[in-house]
Amino acid sequence: MGPAVYILGTLVTLSCAILLHRAYMVGRRRLLLWSAVCFYLLALSNLLVFVDLVVLPNVNLYRWRLATAALAMLILIYGLILEGDK
Repeated sequence: MGPAVYILGTLVTLSCAILLHRAYMVGRRRLLLWSAVCFYLLALSNLLVFVDLVVLPNVNLYRWRLATAALAMLILIYGLILEGDK
């Protein structure tokens, strides 16, 4: 059951990223772009969870998972601050 949840989480965040990116291409709002980049990185983080716990259980990818999630949040916070000035 666990691997299915990891893959589902990856697919959901990737779908959100794609929808945000499509919305950015139509409206050219930069906050949508920052949000899309954030969700792409969160999808990568979720993929790393699957790889870490299912595909390569003997390899510790915890720091990489944490780093990609932290970078995603930093990018979103940066985008919120940058677009909040306007």
